[in-house]
Amino acid sequence: MSSDLAHRRYLLRTFAFMAGYVAINGGAIAGAFDDIRGPGAWALGLAVAAPVAGQIWATLELMRDSDEFVRALTAKRFILASGLAMAIFSAWGFLESYAHAPHVAGWAIYPLFWAAFGVVSPFVRTSR
Repeated sequence: MSSDLAHRRYLLRTFAFMAGYVAINGGAIAGAFDDIRGPGAWALGLAVAAPVAGQIWATLELMRDSDEFVRALTAKRFILASGLAMAIFSAWGFLESYAHAPHVAGWAIYPLFWAAFGVVSPFVRTSR
C-alpha cells in the first residue's frame, strides 16, 4: 500500500474515532449524562474509552500499512512517547502519594502520551 493511502486512512480513522470521543465528552461537559448512575455510568466510562482504543488501533494500522522506514520511525516515536508518558505519570503519582500533589485522573495519560509523541517526534528522524 502506498504511504499516501496509508496516511489518508489513518487521518480518516483518527477523525472518526476522535469525533466520537469529542461527542461523548462534549455531551458530558454539557451535562447530558449528569443523572447517569450505576451500570449506566460504567457503560459511559467504557464508551468514552472505546475511541481511545480505536485511535491506538488506527496508529497500529498506519504502521502495518506503511513502508519499513515509516513503520520503524512511528514505532520508535510511539515507544519513546509511551515511556516518557509513563515516567511522567508515575512521577506525578508518587508526588501525589508523598508530597500531597493534587490528584490527576487516570485518563490524563492519553493526552499526555500524545503530547509526548508530539515532543519526541521532531527529534526522532531516523529508524535506527
